[in-house]
Amino acid sequence: MRVAPAVELTTEQVNELTQLARSPHTSVGLAQRARIVLLASQGLQNKEIGEQLGIGRAQVALWRKRYLTSGLQGIELRQSRGARPTKVDVRKLLELTAQTTQDADTLSAHKMAEMLAVSPSTVMRHWRANGLKPPVMHRFGPSNDPQFVGSIEDIVGVYVSPPEHALVLSCKQMRPMLAPDRLQTVLPPVTGAAKATTNKRQLQGMATLFAALKTLNGRLTRRCMLRNPQTAWLKFLRKVDHVTPKTHSLHLIADNIDTHGHPSVQAWMVQHPRFHMHFTTTSIAWLTSVQRFYRDMAEDGLRCNSFSGVPRLVSAIVEHVVDYNAEPKPFVWTGVQARAQGDH
Repeated sequence: MRVAPAVELTTEQVNELTQLARSPHTSVGLAQRARIVLLASQGLQNKEIGEQLGIGRAQVALWRKRYLTSGLQGIELRQSRGARPTKVDVRKLLELTAQTTQDADTLSAHKMAEMLAVSPSTVMRHWRANGLKPPVMHRFGPSNDPQFVGSIEDIVGVYVSPPEHALVLSCKQMRPMLAPDRLQTVLPPVTGAAKATTNKRQLQGMATLFAALKTLNGRLTRRCMLRNPQTAWLKFLRKVDHVTPKTHSLHLIADNIDTHGHPSVQAWMVQHPRFHMHFTTTSIAWLTSVQRFYRDMAEDGLRCNSFSGVPRLVSAIVEHVVDYNAEPKPFVWTGVQARAQGDH
């Protein structure tokens, strides 16, 4: 008959194990392991302890051995029962990630995991640890406008280094904004379910928003109109002329569209020499910083709402502009000067 190794405990060890076995704050597993050691110290064999506690003899033998080897720490910490950690050839992973071949352009975490025989989460973990990301392909569209480079230099120069005693305004004429009335009520969000809207809607009309963003402090000047002829743009320019200090010249950054080049608009500009236009060319409409405001307004206040008519749409636009002007934040150019200095 195989005899289990004896367990000898001091008075302090017995008191400590007894407290663990009886305390209501001890986990069930740790309390059971403490009873195993206490019974083993009384000379009982593994089979007898197992029958008394209702567990297997092998389990009793395991915890008896761990206590004899590591003491109390051996029964407090349970070793992981999962598979061994997968070893990854980190050097190979980094080499594959750094490849610049055509095949590497479509490399993803899943493809890398198949090549290294590991899980995608393991690949992502090593990428994050080494500050790497999967290869990304950026798309671009070259412009055929001969004034492309000159327009960029002009507009960026006005943003980064505006003239003295001048205000820089980023202007944009928003395309006709629709006033959709959804045929069913918008369902509010509830616990476990998101906000829901129907895709069926009825058009109630359109409105056009003209906006000028002051790049110095981010404040917005707006005007909503129901039609979009060149007269609407002239009315907007008159409003800008009225609300801005007369002692400052005005540099307006805007899209180069037909409305801005109409003869009536050109005649008005001649009569107001403090207005200076800087037009964007093909593929650089994103340089008008007010376009960021239009994007935020569409996502935050207009996209999921329902409007019974154009006046409701205009009221929502005005309310959003008022809230925005309460705490305006200018869009700041970053990295342009540093990149330009690096080129020289």
